[in-house]
Amino acid sequence: MGIVKIDGDLHEEARRASTVMCRSINAQAEFWMKIGMLAEANPTLSFNDIVKMQFAAADVRIAEAAAA
Repeated sequence: MGIVKIDGDLHEEARRASTVMCRSINAQAEFWMKIGMLAEANPTLSFNDIVKMQFAAADVRIAEAAAA
């Protein structure tokens, strides 16, 4: 664990987004960093493709969860 210095405006955006997404500010920032890293590594994938890929890696069955 470490400390990352970010711009105050970006911190405020993370705070707002964390409220909507029911995450802590740190968890929201970590999510954005992970998605950004995956997007850079896979520039042809859309955000939705990346999220689907992460669900599959975690063995989450989206269709079954949506039907429940």
